[in-house]
Amino acid sequence: MPLSTPTSKVSLAQRWLFFFFVYGALAALSLWLSYEIRFSGGVALTPADTDVEGFLFTQRPQALLWVVPLKFLLLGLFGQFRGVFYYFRLHDALRMVFALSLATLVILLLPFVSGMNGPTATFGLPRSVAVVDFNLSLLLFVGFRVSIRTLRERLTVSDKAARTTLERIAIVGAGNAGEQLASDLLSHRGHGLQPVCFLDDDAAKHGLEIHGIPVEGAPRNFTSLVEKYGVTEVILALPAQSAKRIREISALAVASGLRVLVVPSLTELAGGRVRATDLRPVSVEDLLGRSPAQLDDTAIEAMITGRTVLVTGAGGSIGQEICRQVALRHPGRLIMLDQCEALLYQAEQDLIAAGGGALICPVVADVTDELRMREVFARHRPALVLHAAAHKHVPMMEPQPGEALKNNTLGTALVAALASEFAVTRFVLISTDKAINPTNVMGASKRLAEMVVQSMQGRPGNVTQFVAVRFGNVLGSSGSVIPIFRKQIAAGGPVTVTHPEVKRYFMTIPEAVGLVLQSATQGEGGDILVLEMGQPLKIIDVARQLIELSGFRPDIDIEIKIVGLRPGEKLVEELQHHGEQYRTTKHERIFRFVASGTPYDALEGLLSDIRALLPQEKSVCKQGLKRLVPEYVPYLD
Repeated sequence: MPLSTPTSKVSLAQRWLFFFFVYGALAALSLWLSYEIRFSGGVALTPADTDVEGFLFTQRPQALLWVVPLKFLLLGLFGQFRGVFYYFRLHDALRMVFALSLATLVILLLPFVSGMNGPTATFGLPRSVAVVDFNLSLLLFVGFRVSIRTLRERLTVSDKAARTTLERIAIVGAGNAGEQLASDLLSHRGHGLQPVCFLDDDAAKHGLEIHGIPVEGAPRNFTSLVEKYGVTEVILALPAQSAKRIREISALAVASGLRVLVVPSLTELAGGRVRATDLRPVSVEDLLGRSPAQLDDTAIEAMITGRTVLVTGAGGSIGQEICRQVALRHPGRLIMLDQCEALLYQAEQDLIAAGGGALICPVVADVTDELRMREVFARHRPALVLHAAAHKHVPMMEPQPGEALKNNTLGTALVAALASEFAVTRFVLISTDKAINPTNVMGASKRLAEMVVQSMQGRPGNVTQFVAVRFGNVLGSSGSVIPIFRKQIAAGGPVTVTHPEVKRYFMTIPEAVGLVLQSATQGEGGDILVLEMGQPLKIIDVARQLIELSGFRPDIDIEIKIVGLRPGEKLVEELQHHGEQYRTTKHERIFRFVASGTPYDALEGLLSDIRALLPQEKSVCKQGLKRLVPEYVPYLD
């Protein structure tokens, strides 16, 4: 129904009439009582106050006629009538204070402006009455709104809470995140969680209270909390980099039979993506101990906003996250390309659900199909290409090296050549730390892809900036150890680890993709950039932690079985080639390698040699691959 209809006008008039009745009554009561308090007992407190009855019976009724409308007008100007009546928070109270302060200032100045004072002066309120009225108004107005809010919250949640079994929780971390969580849970008891105590390592907070909830001490013995408060769950509200402490506290809580949950990071809370009450179980990601990378969002948005972006391998774990982060930065068009229509469909549906449906264009295509890829470039004319399409599973590529070379190397060469031909501004190859001194086919094929990209920078007439970005394993990607371990734990074990000393570098998918986009803004053309990966983790330690987080005991409830290194697998991945040097960039977590690439004149010969290897038997193909990548150490049957 249009807002101009009589029904809407009546509704608006009723709303203003309601507010005038409520606030007018409070304002009148405040002023009336102020006169009573000031002149109680009929005693004049100053020589000027000689006619008490004049103030009470002559001036007070006249003052009501203009002071009440004045307050009502100023409260309206400060937005008090635009909000929902039973919602009242700090910013509403501050606006109310400003409105009443201005009203009091007007009341105090009017006698001087009008020149009227005394018991019969309409605008000559005693200053003492104005001050008392200001304090009473604050008390009545704020108190009334807070009472309405409190009463509504109790009435609306009491029935839901009565039907819900309350879990009594201990919040570990008495900082901002813990305080916000407690506030939300106390305000919305329908969550079924009742905070009963805080725990914090900061001794200065011990013995204090937050929202009436005591800070008991440091998190040590959870058994005593179970006995004292009946605690059934522990919620961690700790910084993301407190990995060691999260691990220790989780172990203590699990040993006491308590379920452990975590609060989203302050970065997520500040971004508005989640609420403090969006709790989840502790995950291996929480145990990485890496603080979130700080990105230059201005530079990334300048690179993406309003431009056409092509993402190959858009259906994969990395590709989907790239698409999500690109879509958040308002591209003119996002071309999502993948040869697997099932994965591409899922990625498309996720972005549509997130509100990016108008931006995206899914394309089913194979990056080795020249005619199809040329059609894609000619039709969409991308300004930025993020090339994530690749065969990445080491054990699967080892017995079929020709497929790895065809997709990872020749596919990259084709997409890069088209990017240069169609004057794409930037081309970014998603590479891997397995390309460094490779011991497997997948790594060697990605090393060749890096060489192709570096060589393409020297193509005659090229205007495209080509960059390759290396990073290690990402937690939760398809085929990575975490999903495999979780599936094995769910099946009751055993959890299989290849070697007790095998180590890997890990990053979360969002951090890796964010740094890839940051790298794209810093590449100078022909660069190989590497992301700072932190310290490598022992895979067997990751397995133990995941078993513990699942509520089991390693080697007791769930067996850990050593199965031996797979063909082409290293004990520890490396960060740079032999003889390769690197220098820092503008970002502390991105480094640039200094290495001479293959001249463009030799590129076609390199690609011809690769094509000749495709139909060869795997051992012959690997030996030929070693001639092209001298640092490659092949695994031969």
